[in-house]
Amino acid sequence: MKEYVIANWKCHKTGDDARKWFDDFADLYEVQENVEVIVAPSYICLENLAAHVRDLNLENVHLAAQDVSPFPRGGYTGAVAADMIKNLVEYVIIGHSERRRYFHETRQDVINKVTETADADLIPIVCIEYSSAHSQLSPLHDIELKDLIVAYGPVDSLTFRIPEAPEKVEKIIAHFKGMHGDWPMVYGGALLPGNAKRYLSLPSLSGVFVGAASLDAAEFASIVREAQ
Repeated sequence: MKEYVIANWKCHKTGDDARKWFDDFADLYEVQENVEVIVAPSYICLENLAAHVRDLNLENVHLAAQDVSPFPRGGYTGAVAADMIKNLVEYVIIGHSERRRYFHETRQDVINKVTETADADLIPIVCIEYSSAHSQLSPLHDIELKDLIVAYGPVDSLTFRIPEAPEKVEKIIAHFKGMHGDWPMVYGGALLPGNAKRYLSLPSLSGVFVGAASLDAAEFASIVREAQ
């Protein structure tokens, strides 16, 4: 069974910063069997960074986009269609709580983005919250998906940087899996090198979704090592 360690850089790092991070990470990275490392930089550095990561030849390390258009190519100013990035990334983060809160994304937007991502043969990482998880996940069963990762991120943990208790996370994830099948699920919310192992050891979880701690290459490499 695969374990996923996902880095979401959010609105941080220029192209030079991103390349420096990967150079530092490459010096620290130890390949872990069955552990997939996924890094989501900003769009501004994605194309150049994709070439840089290929040159580093880091086994089991992949790039993700932080968002994608709910529409195909066309007259959509400011949008980036999924098939425009399919040679740069393998994953796409969709429906993050910050996108829902600050950009007013709807459930239908998420469904459309998952559909576009799947049509481009990319793998969606769909973010959910506890209160609306079933309504967020249920429509996805009707989409033909090669693969999908579900990221559970409690809003309070993301807002106040206080991680949800591992026992509670395990109970919630087990409940979701009982209703929505065997999609791999990861947890995100105030994760640090000092607490990540507690979540990585939970039997129902398939990994972690790291925000602020992923901005430091050494901290993120430490979390990756804990995933084995």
